[in-house]
Amino acid sequence: MSAAGTPITRPLDVRWIHGSPSAKHNTDPDIQVHEYDEHTVILRQNKAVHYEAPFVFLFFGADRAVLIDTGATAEAAYFPLRATVDELVEKWLTRNSRPADDYELLVLHTHAHGDHIAGDGQFADRPATTVVGARLTTAWPFFGFDQDAEGVSPVDLGGGRVLTCLATPGHHEASVTFYDPWTGFLLTGDTVYPGRLYINDWPAFGRTIERLIAFTESHPVTHVLGCHIEMTREPGVDYPIRTTHQPDEPPLQLTVAHLHRIRAAVTELGDRPRRYPLDDLILWPHE
Repeated sequence: MSAAGTPITRPLDVRWIHGSPSAKHNTDPDIQVHEYDEHTVILRQNKAVHYEAPFVFLFFGADRAVLIDTGATAEAAYFPLRATVDELVEKWLTRNSRPADDYELLVLHTHAHGDHIAGDGQFADRPATTVVGARLTTAWPFFGFDQDAEGVSPVDLGGGRVLTCLATPGHHEASVTFYDPWTGFLLTGDTVYPGRLYINDWPAFGRTIERLIAFTESHPVTHVLGCHIEMTREPGVDYPIRTTHQPDEPPLQLTVAHLHRIRAAVTELGDRPRRYPLDDLILWPHE
C-alpha cells in the first residue's frame, strides 16, 4: 500500500448503533465495526454497555497496525475489544497475504480520560503489542512533545502510511490529534466532535484550534472525527448527559469549516468563556 497523493473522500453515511429505550432489551452488538476502506476501521462501543459509547479507530500499514483509544469498559466479557481487533488483524493479514509472525500492534490514545483507556488491560499480554500510556508523563515523551510541544510526530505504519500526531491540549493536558494522509481523517478525540466540548484550559484550547486550522491549510482533510456523538439533529441541542438512547443522532463526521466556527466563537467570547452552543456542538468551558 502507498499513502502518496491526495486522499479519496469516501462517504461516511453510517447508521451507528445508538442505544435503545431499554438497556436490558438492547440487541445491538457490543462493538459496531465499520470498514471505511480495506485498511481503515471505525468501531463504536454499545451505549447499553457504557453511555459514553466512544469511537475507536484501527489503521493498518504494511508493518504494523495502530489502534487509537481502547474504549470505556475494561471487562472483555462486556466489551470484547481485543477479540474484535484480533479478528480484524487476522482478516487483514489473510487478505493481504501477510504473515502474522512479526506483525505489530501499537496502541495509542487521544487522551487519558477513562472512557478512552479502559480497555488497555486487554492488550497487556498480547504478543508483538506496545501499549503507550495516555498520560502526559508517558504519551508526550513517546511523541517527543515533552521536548517540543509545537512539533509534529510521525507514526510510521509501513508501506508509506505515516500518521502525523500533534499536541493539542485544552480538553486534557495530554490531548493529541492524529492525521492520516491515507484517508484524510483528522482525529480530534474529545477536542472537537458533535457534542459537549469540555474545555479545561481555555487559553490552551484556543491555541489548539488555531493550530488545527493552520495544519488543515497544508494537509487535505476529508473528515474531522472525534470520539463521541452527543448532539441531536436539532441545531444547538444535545442529549442529556448519561443518555443511553440517542435515536436522532447527527453524523459523527464534522468538517474543517467547524474548526473555523469554533475559532470565531472563541474569539467572540475572549477572556470570558461560557457555555456557547453552535449548531453541531457546544463549547463547554470548565467552571
